[in-house]
Amino acid sequence: MNKVQEIVWQGMVAPGERGLLGREQRAIPRRINLYHVPWIRHLLSSRWPQFLLRVLALAGFVFTIVAGLIGSRVGSHNFAIIFVWIAWWTALKLVFIPLGGRSWCSVCPIPLPGEWLQQGGILKKSRRRIGLNRRWPKRLKGSWLQSSGFLLIGLFSAVTLTDAQLTSWVLLGLFVLAFMLSLVFEKRAFCSYVCPIGGFSAIYAKAAPVEVRVVDKAICAAHSEKTCYQSCPWGLYLVALRDSSQCGLCMECLRSCPSDNVAVNIRPFGTDLAGGKANSRPSNRLDEAFLALVMLGSALAFSAVFTGPWGDLKSAAFAIGSLPWLVYGLGFLVLNLVIMPGAFTLAIWTGQGRPGSWNLLRRAIVDRSEVLLPLGLFAWIAFTVSFAFPKFNYVLAVLSDPLGWGWNLFGSADTAWSPDVSTFSPILQVTLLVIGLFWSIKVAQHLPKTNTLPDQRQLLPVYLFCLVFTFTMLWLLVG
Repeated sequence: MNKVQEIVWQGMVAPGERGLLGREQRAIPRRINLYHVPWIRHLLSSRWPQFLLRVLALAGFVFTIVAGLIGSRVGSHNFAIIFVWIAWWTALKLVFIPLGGRSWCSVCPIPLPGEWLQQGGILKKSRRRIGLNRRWPKRLKGSWLQSSGFLLIGLFSAVTLTDAQLTSWVLLGLFVLAFMLSLVFEKRAFCSYVCPIGGFSAIYAKAAPVEVRVVDKAICAAHSEKTCYQSCPWGLYLVALRDSSQCGLCMECLRSCPSDNVAVNIRPFGTDLAGGKANSRPSNRLDEAFLALVMLGSALAFSAVFTGPWGDLKSAAFAIGSLPWLVYGLGFLVLNLVIMPGAFTLAIWTGQGRPGSWNLLRRAIVDRSEVLLPLGLFAWIAFTVSFAFPKFNYVLAVLSDPLGWGWNLFGSADTAWSPDVSTFSPILQVTLLVIGLFWSIKVAQHLPKTNTLPDQRQLLPVYLFCLVFTFTMLWLLVG
């Protein structure tokens, strides 16, 4: 039995899934395979369209770094601030993740230079590869480092989102870190275990309507070479995928499959979540539950700092190194590391009837953490509506004057247009948060009944947790 077969049959494919090889899963809702559309098939099977997009993105990120370092220190007049934290960050939360899951990962330029050296070529692998090709340490697997990275960004977010030079140094640091890790470790270790944006995208990709899956598992089982696994930059075996959180949509499995047995499906929203019918089991990873809670806590903190009425809080977040900032940082960490996990654990513990075993409690926390995903996704979208929409006029201005040096390349540098979102923003935010709340409740109602979920009445404290979070976000965003 070769390495890939061991991975498949010794744990990556669960016992209940092994019997599904060779026959269709009855409970899976209908999909539309985009790979059957001729012009989409051509775009996906060729590496050139994706390569050109990644090169353009790489050029854009390099220019962003340069603009932040040598351009105006006024954030609203610098390309680095407006296009990273207004244009790109908004597109990520409103388009890339909700509609495409980890679609940004498919064109992200950050791992590109290191990947070229790692594989010894630009488009294809060659025999002359550079790097140690070591395996990622087992103790560092999971999303713990991604959660830590997101918390680190949150601590300095007020300055990072307004200081162009700091934004450039953050981007440059990510490039260098990704490059160094690619020379030491195999595959996309940075993307899988370190990148905070990768963690942010991955956890909410379960709700997105796009997936890459095998068409017939029996064909994969009979294929001894496993070319999809050998060519995957993420080190994934497609048959073993439980959900879309790990897949970066690079399409290498599709291009390398000799049997044309890979599909790019459009599916119903939330198919990977409980109630989506395709995934009968929730996640079994505590790190994913913690990451989901960090996303909730960070959404609350960002909303309080950037849209809340407390000037002292905002000033403290900006005053890095000062006593007020230390108090703010401590509060931010307490919120994310103590209050949010503690409140959710208390809700689970109460619903469980105060189980004495930590293993039972841990299992219940992991089982029910899926309810946090729609809640967090729509909280971030609602925050973006109030934070980014009013600033879209800056995008037109920096297109003509990206460095803030008084240029007017396209005649839009002096535009006075500013979108008035006050009429629809509160209604839209309330609608988004309510959708997230009811979707989370629906997910909770469809969680599989196991020994940790014997009765739906045990979910009432979880419903209360979701309700309190939603009302807190409404208070911060709408008032």
